[in-house]
Amino acid sequence: MERYRNSGGDSGVSSYEIGSDYIIVKFSGSVRTYRYSYRKAGQHHVETMKRLARSGSGLNSYINRYVKNLYD
Repeated sequence: MERYRNSGGDSGVSSYEIGSDYIIVKFSGSVRTYRYSYRKAGQHHVETMKRLARSGSGLNSYINRYVKNLYD
């Protein structure tokens, strides 16, 4: 997994892994990972999460607002 850059310094996301139709997210202080896929979260949300993960900003907020419980 790739370490999340966390530009704002206050994100709950610690790392992520990007696949063709999914993103796996690991949160700080947890050993569990969460897989968000096209199938459950939808293509638009997953692609937005990939963009936010790569930029290192806004991923945790986006997850909490739009896809919190839509993991596989």
